Amino acid sequence: MSLAKSAANKLDWAKVISSLKITGTTAQQLSGFKKRNDEARRKLLELEQQPLTVDFEQYRSVLKNKEIVGKIETLFKEYKPVKIDTQSQLKTIESFEQHAIANAKETEVMIAKELSTLKETLNQIEKARPFDQLTVEELVKAKPEIDAKVVEMVKKGKWEVPGYDEKFGSLNAM
Repeated sequence: MSLAKSAANKLDWAKVISSLKITGTTAQQLSGFKKRNDEARRKLLELEQQPLTVDFEQYRSVLKNKEIVGKIETLFKEYKPVKIDTQSQLKTIESFEQHAIANAKETEVMIAKELSTLKETLNQIEKARPFDQLTVEELVKAKPEIDAKVVEMVKKGKWEVPGYDEKFGSLNAM
């Protein structure tokens, strides 16, 4: 068995897909490829186990019409397999391979962007001060729309924040 066949047999496709966190069309294409590969291997194994010779004498002894067996035997001996040009199939495989590589590179770029964003977010979380240590000025500087909302509520005469009493309870003594 060649090294490639040995490696292909030992490869755990499900583990590869999950460990690389491959999703979407790439995962579907890999699963489809594995399925087709397994089916082709199974068919090849079945064909290799079948006998390659035909015992025409056994058919002559079983069948009444020996003339038909003779005709089939001559046709069998005259048969020449047709050579098929596999270049079109190889081009299709190459096209699929190029598409898969492009898809993998696209996935790699997307994962790299997401990873950098996550690292940046984690870095910001680690450097952030606790909420109870923030001042109003720092909060307004970070989110100016809060100040605008407060000014609007004061102009309208609304002194209560909607949902505050439900969440924190009322401090009224009455």
